[in-house]
Amino acid sequence: MRQTDQKMKCRLFMLIIAGLFFNAGAFAQVKTIAPEKVWSAKKAADWYKTQPYLVGANYIPANAINQLEMWQADTFDPATIDKELGWAENIGMKTMRVFLHSLAYKADPAGFKLRIDQFLSIADKHHIKPMFVFFDDCWNKVPQIGKQPEKKIGIHNSGWMQDPGDPAYKDPANYPALETYVKDILKSFSHDKRILLWDLYNEPGNSGKTGSSMTLLSNIFTWARAVNPEQPITAGLWNWGEKFNELNRFQLANSDVISYHCYDNPELHLRTIELLKFHGKPLICTEYMARTRNSTFTNILPLLKKENVVAINWGFVDGKTNTKYAWDTPMADGGEPALWFHEIFKADGSPYKNEETELIRKVTGVK
Repeated sequence: MRQTDQKMKCRLFMLIIAGLFFNAGAFAQVKTIAPEKVWSAKKAADWYKTQPYLVGANYIPANAINQLEMWQADTFDPATIDKELGWAENIGMKTMRVFLHSLAYKADPAGFKLRIDQFLSIADKHHIKPMFVFFDDCWNKVPQIGKQPEKKIGIHNSGWMQDPGDPAYKDPANYPALETYVKDILKSFSHDKRILLWDLYNEPGNSGKTGSSMTLLSNIFTWARAVNPEQPITAGLWNWGEKFNELNRFQLANSDVISYHCYDNPELHLRTIELLKFHGKPLICTEYMARTRNSTFTNILPLLKKENVVAINWGFVDGKTNTKYAWDTPMADGGEPALWFHEIFKADGSPYKNEETELIRKVTGVK
């Protein structure tokens, strides 16, 4: 997910310069939250061996413009979720990356948890183990409870909301309520076999925040380690720029399994995988596939399968999020892009490209 194209470059020399893997002194200075609770490489590998090869997508129902419209009581739609996860099951997807939102919890803690449980029951019916995302630094800065905005014609993710928002993310007065939220959700579902893992923070430092997100990132890892769920926890690397060195080192040192985003071509994506493997833990690509950037199912999915990396693309079904349009290429008339940026299915459930869904079925072993 991007608010603007950060021109992420997954190049060997940038990672070396960043010192993510080869600067032992820098790693020695990284703060590790409850190091005795961080999974060892062996524990992570043993967990990974129990999983089937996992392919999935970042999921939000077609009729929700953002996380709040998905989860609030008035607009939560189990029937649509059931229908769409059925499409995912049909092509062999066994996981989905799903964003929560702290304001949905604040408005109705008990009801929110019941809706999460209902979502998990629907996913389990379709043999899908989702991962849940807590915080997010992308897109609109000021989320509000209640009716959500209408989509803006031809604009990618026009209504997506940050969590907890800006300036809310840096106000310590908000942290006690956020801690209550995170710990309550984790405690409620920490032993739930229907959940694959917890993704604590999507793209920390995005939207120009860079290192100012470190305080909240450190806090959510502290809160998560206090609960110590059975499922692994992670926060994905996504930007290799020098300004993100501290965040990247922290995320690597504190994640039980390594997750990352890469929208680059196969050669650069492979370099990212090769270097992340130095950390010795299973790899989960939680965002890829932007067709106009030469990151496609055809050229990336087989690579991820060969390298035994979990493959979770951005976008599932064409809907209110408008992510068939590119990050930085709005279409004021709302017309069809020459090539869809994201998404697998049209609104009626038919594939955008039959050859892509057939490839997914082949990779996942569906006949």
